[in-house]
Amino acid sequence: MLSIMNFLNSSFPFTPLNPAIIFALVIWALFWKGLALWHSAHQNNKNWFIAILVLNTVGILEILYLFIFAKEKFDIKTVSKNLLNR
Repeated sequence: MLSIMNFLNSSFPFTPLNPAIIFALVIWALFWKGLALWHSAHQNNKNWFIAILVLNTVGILEILYLFIFAKEKFDIKTVSKNLLNR
C-alpha cells in the first residue's frame, strides 16, 4: 500500500496529495472569475454572467470572455483609470 502512495505522489501532481498546486489553482480561478464577473455585470451581459458564475473552467472561459467575447475588450489601463476616478 505504501508503494502505491509513493507512486501517486511522484506521478500525479494534481492529486489531492499536493495541496500547494490545488491552492494555486483556486487562487488563479478566483481572480479570473471575479474579474470576468465584474466586467460582465458592468456590461449587462446576463448570459455571460450566469455562464461564468456556474461553469468552473479554472479561468479559461473567463480569460476568453475578457479578451475575445466581451463587447468592450478588457484593458488594464481603462480599468485602473476608472477605479482612480471614483
